[in-house]
Amino acid sequence: MSQTLKQAIPGVSPSNLGEVTIMTVWPTVASTWLGRALGRLYESFEPKNTSEPDSLSGAMSQIFCLRNLVILATIPGVLKAWVWTILPFRCLRYRLTNRRVIIARGYTAKDVASVPLDQFDAIDVETRPGAAVYSAGDLVFRRGTVETFRLTGVSRPHAFRNTCLAARNSYVGVQSWLKQVSSDN
Repeated sequence: MSQTLKQAIPGVSPSNLGEVTIMTVWPTVASTWLGRALGRLYESFEPKNTSEPDSLSGAMSQIFCLRNLVILATIPGVLKAWVWTILPFRCLRYRLTNRRVIIARGYTAKDVASVPLDQFDAIDVETRPGAAVYSAGDLVFRRGTVETFRLTGVSRPHAFRNTCLAARNSYVGVQSWLKQVSSDN
């Protein structure tokens, strides 16, 4: 079981503190099939003309366009997808620590899956159909060509990917330095 500690500078902590959380993100509704289905529906109504309206009638036609009416009509579906993501038995969060990437479940944040930082060397961002509407994507952790771990529906996945890679590079660099120092002694 990992210990969560607060720190002044995220990711910078003495090794005797153990595992320390660097960043936590919550999956979006794009992690659910219903959220992605609604996202695909919204994408099909993307406006073709993105120019500024020339008059009040042009502005009104953009406000009351078919896409916005579809979004308004599907609010109950989006709310169902969102409630699904926060139910006690389903509630997920993705946590990056100074040692691993963790999927935690429930309000108590019990660790259900994880990958050590030295068990991947690349992270790909896959945007499933319907997820782009929510600015979300899946992070696929790879070691060579083998997928070792996956986080679905991550909001702004490129930012979390960059943070994970920076933490991995730091961890692997320190581990290799420690091996070198121990072999020199």
